[in-house]
Order: sequence, then C-alpha cells, then structure tokens
Amino acid sequence: MDKSKLIQYKALLKEEPKLEKELDRLYRQLESVPVVIGQVMKSGANHPYIEGREPVLMYEPKKATEIKKRITMKEGLLKKVKQDKLEIEEFIIAIPDSSIRQIFQMVFVEGKIHDEAAEELGYSRSRITQIIGDYLKD
Repeated sequence: MDKSKLIQYKALLKEEPKLEKELDRLYRQLESVPVVIGQVMKSGANHPYIEGREPVLMYEPKKATEIKKRITMKEGLLKKVKQDKLEIEEFIIAIPDSSIRQIFQMVFVEGKIHDEAAEELGYSRSRITQIIGDYLKD
C-alpha cells in the first residue's frame, strides 16, 4: 500500500454515493424509454427450420442499449470504488501496532490533519509524518 492510494479514501467516500445516485437515475431513465413494436426471428411451429418473424414489444433499442451501456460502466466503477475502499480499510485494520493503526485511521479514514492526530495521540506533527513514512516503507 502506498500513500497515494491511502489518500484516495476520502475521495472514494464521496464518489460512492454519487455513483449510486447516478445508477438510480439511469435505472429510472431506462424504465422511461418508450416501448415500440419490433420483430424477432423465430422458427415455424410446424417447420422448425423455416425462419419467420414475430412481432414483440421492446424498449426502443438504441436508447435502451445506450443506457444499459452506461449502467454497466457505472456499476463497474462502483464495484472498483468499493473494492478500493475495502482494500484500504483491510490494510489499516491489519496494522499490528495499535498506535500506528490509530494514526492511519485518523489521518486517512477520518481525514484529520497531522497536527490533530499528533495532539490527540500525544506526538509531535513531525513524529506522525515520520511514523507514516516509516510504516509505508516496510
């Protein structure tokens, strides 16, 4: 784990609800796509190898396909956001030293600045920076 990935945690927290809201909007938009009469290929009932056409009701294909494509992309991105968040949380939880774990929790998850974490834990700001740097080197 590197510092740049840990710093992303706050952005991931903000991105997740935005993606969920966007997905809700896209699903509602998909439901409002006009229904049209289309045709599909079928086999004849008496002669299964003779092709025929069957009228069916379907969403307007171009609009529905475009919206479904966006939904797929947003769902993939949401999955990645959740995986990245989980990876960061697992990394921090797995830190064996309680003091170091608390520092990482405060700075990267809670978004506290080094001065705030230092004051709360009884360290200097430079010591907090040093502890984070040393731990990430290992």
